[in-house]
Amino acid sequence: MHDDRSLVEARLKRVLDERIRPAVYPESVPLQVAVWHAPGEPVPVAEGLAAEPEPIEVGARWGAPWGTSWFRVTGTVPEAWAGRTVEAIIDLGFDENMPGFQCEGLVYRPDGTPVKGLNPRNQWVRIGATVAGGEEVRLHVEVASNPVILDYHPFLPTQLGDRETAGSAPQYTLARMDLAVFDETVWQLVIDLEVLGELMAELPVESARRWDILRAVDRALDAVDLQDVGGSAAEARSRLTEVLAAPAVPSAHRISAVGHAHIDSAWLWPLRETVRKVARTTANMTALLEDEPDFVFAMSQAQQWAWVKEHRPEVWARVKKAVADGRFVPAGGMWVESDTNMPGSEAMARQFVHGKRFFLDEFGIENDEAWLPDTFGFAAGLPQIIRAAGSTRLLTQKISWSQTNKFPHHTFQWEGIDGTRIFTHFPPVDTYNCSMKGSEIAHAARNFKDKGRARHSLAPTGWGDGGGGTTREMVAKAARLRDLEGSATVAWETPAEFFAKAEAEYPEPPVWVGELYLELHRATLTSQAGTKQGNRRSEHLLKEAELWAATAAVRTGFAYPYEQLDRIWKTVLLHQFHDILPGSSIAWVHREARATYARLAGELTGIIDAAQRALAGEGSTPLVFNSAPHARAGVPSGGAAAPVVDGRTLLTPREGGGHVLDNGLLRIGIDARGLVVSAYDLAADRETIAPGRAAGVLQLHPDFPNMWDAWDVDEFYRNTVTDLTDADEVAPGADGASVRIVRSFGASRVTQVLSLAPGERRLVLDTEVDWHETEKFLKLAFPLDVHAERYASETQFGHFYRPTHTNTSWEAAKFEACNHRFVHVEEPGWGVSVVNDSTYGHDVTRSVRTDGDRGTTTTVRVSLLRAPRFPDPETDQGVHRFRHALVPGAGIADAVREGWRINLPERRATGAGEVAPLVGVDRDAVVVTAVKLADDGSGDVVVRLHEAHGARTRATLTAGFTPAGVTVTDLLERPLSDAAAPEWDGSAIRLALRPFELVTLRLARS
Repeated sequence: MHDDRSLVEARLKRVLDERIRPAVYPESVPLQVAVWHAPGEPVPVAEGLAAEPEPIEVGARWGAPWGTSWFRVTGTVPEAWAGRTVEAIIDLGFDENMPGFQCEGLVYRPDGTPVKGLNPRNQWVRIGATVAGGEEVRLHVEVASNPVILDYHPFLPTQLGDRETAGSAPQYTLARMDLAVFDETVWQLVIDLEVLGELMAELPVESARRWDILRAVDRALDAVDLQDVGGSAAEARSRLTEVLAAPAVPSAHRISAVGHAHIDSAWLWPLRETVRKVARTTANMTALLEDEPDFVFAMSQAQQWAWVKEHRPEVWARVKKAVADGRFVPAGGMWVESDTNMPGSEAMARQFVHGKRFFLDEFGIENDEAWLPDTFGFAAGLPQIIRAAGSTRLLTQKISWSQTNKFPHHTFQWEGIDGTRIFTHFPPVDTYNCSMKGSEIAHAARNFKDKGRARHSLAPTGWGDGGGGTTREMVAKAARLRDLEGSATVAWETPAEFFAKAEAEYPEPPVWVGELYLELHRATLTSQAGTKQGNRRSEHLLKEAELWAATAAVRTGFAYPYEQLDRIWKTVLLHQFHDILPGSSIAWVHREARATYARLAGELTGIIDAAQRALAGEGSTPLVFNSAPHARAGVPSGGAAAPVVDGRTLLTPREGGGHVLDNGLLRIGIDARGLVVSAYDLAADRETIAPGRAAGVLQLHPDFPNMWDAWDVDEFYRNTVTDLTDADEVAPGADGASVRIVRSFGASRVTQVLSLAPGERRLVLDTEVDWHETEKFLKLAFPLDVHAERYASETQFGHFYRPTHTNTSWEAAKFEACNHRFVHVEEPGWGVSVVNDSTYGHDVTRSVRTDGDRGTTTTVRVSLLRAPRFPDPETDQGVHRFRHALVPGAGIADAVREGWRINLPERRATGAGEVAPLVGVDRDAVVVTAVKLADDGSGDVVVRLHEAHGARTRATLTAGFTPAGVTVTDLLERPLSDAAAPEWDGSAIRLALRPFELVTLRLARS
């Protein structure tokens, strides 16, 4: 037989494009359109409906960047259309290739009832399934003229990312405003042909099934009358019945489709626009649920649900009904889909506390899965947090973006630093925006790495990033793929239904231990330093505010600010979203974030001051309040006492130029360039700095990644480096215990102060950078005379080890990594830590010296600043202040302690006398991360703690009051039924903790 395959396939494409798809709407009449442009920010619905619009014609330009326009569309259904289905077609100037990234609209009836959202892949509004003819049509559309930031030539610098710089030029051209007849049969024929054509393209050419489909399609196209598609569509469909009815083979891969609309809580749009994106998407999805009985939709991020409740009560009512029906499913149990690398221990816990509690309070629903399809890698401390929140499962997709190594599993157990394991699925469809294309379904089946042991995978289905959700076309395709020969099978299922099946068929999946490192987007650990500093400082201010407010409440009856702290926590958690904290959003987002963090700092400082005043009382006794979880200078953890400072620091000239700082514990040599050439541990009789090298060196690299500017740093950046060694000034500090250095480079200026306080084993480096570089990367380097094959970096509720070598591609790919408060390198018996107050990105490398002692140099470099130009062309421009400390002779215990200390400086006051701690622990290895009053308002004291050194530890926790009872709880402060009752004698609570074990205790108050 002659091979006519290409001929038929080309025929299918042209007939579909030029005849059948246009025939879905065979008749149309224009609508009358008028528009009112809101003068500033979005207005309430009532105001938009009441505004007086002016006429506008199709073809007119409209929509200033970030503007809001209210379109009024009116018309009359022709009498001749009686008995037919009629829809309004509203094309605002869409590019169908950019759902979620363009203008969008929400349609209202004249009474203000929302109907559905409009976006590039969803331009229709149903007027009636069987019209009588003569109906008057009147709709109002609230439209956001969001500019396209990520265009066909991506990553070009643009001023469109902030309303203050975007200008007022119209962004869109009104394309179509019609009433049209909707031909259901033709539309179904389109879906039939698309499904079969896409399936055919994925089958082997030699496959009999492919040729069966080809012949059926050819016969169907023969039946299509190109001058009367509507009249011939039914016959064409009948010729496809047999190939659409052929069942899948028993071994076919099984896909659980979950309706989905990944909505970034901010990214290429500001937070206020996400509020409206969520409303548009949920309006669409509740409408689709009413039309499609098999469809199931899942939405994560409790914050987004809360926005619907607050801002769109009519949509919220529809959402609540769909949730009650079990078809609109809360997913994930987190406040937002946050970054998981940088949020601190307590913040990561509160993501689950606030997310889960919202769904429990609103719907009585508790999710068993964490849902993080788009997060940029996963910290090794996360599994026990998920488990402590009462969940046991995780879904992510982003690991498929890794550039170097293919992750070896799609379904597996993920083991965290404490040994907790979480059943994890990573969808082989490799997208969280599945549209039910044949290529996507075939890829999922081919790509699935657990074949022979498992057959189930999940496909989050619907347009996302900027929202939009599932379309009726996707639902129709899924119906045909339910049981179709040559394809994986597809069924709409909830996340819980998928996970139950996956766990049942795969009871002993492989185990992955440690972090899930994304080999991409590494620069998100550094971009937008102001946002990152705001997050870190907010986390620690919250710890202080809760500690002192709880202490004052128990001691003095101070009014604990439940609602204020709840609101502040939710604001901080929102800004940990995976495009805000990572620094990958537009300028508008980060400008607002900096202002928000400053406002929260003022509020939290007010709470702290008020609580400390209540505790201190009236008097002139000097007091030091210590919020850190370890005693310092005679001040206990969580307590206040008179300050105690021993010893002094000598500042003397250095032979050969420069200065020497000596406090009897460390002797620091600073040369004439202002570089640390010696950090001698006097007790250990050992030098810290590698021979011939200098520490505290600022290093400047060019930084122009191949793509994803704010997100990525590519390894070739290391090929070129400039050490900033020229100094404008090197002089003693005013306090007599520090050295001040000023340097200029490019258009920027740095001022560093190196200080060594009396009685302390740490050199503090305060760095102020007035940064005005472009596409540069600034690092702070510490070359250490330490032989270490691995190093520790702090993560949530513990620390995690990474190799310093690059034996394999897996280690080599981790050339930029995340730490919280410390990085620690160690030889047996002696180590060094670098601690920080607000930075996350770092790298650690090793080299062997080829001359002299041939020893090993382990270099720790802290990432300070970047200057990408997309999506914010002014990223990080301006003044930044950082504090780091070099701690020679440090073990892990020292690293933990100093990391907390640099982030929680003491507060001084005067008062009546000593204030005893509310709780105390007798082992430094046990770190208390939170002391607060219970969220239920009972007045009970909640204490969260963990073992921080990585070893089994016995400790005693003592309360500064007499508890009426002690209970071990989950993160939501609910008793754990499977937890052993703590050993308690009425005041002292004895604990036996595993390495890195996390424990929450509830101390009842009578």
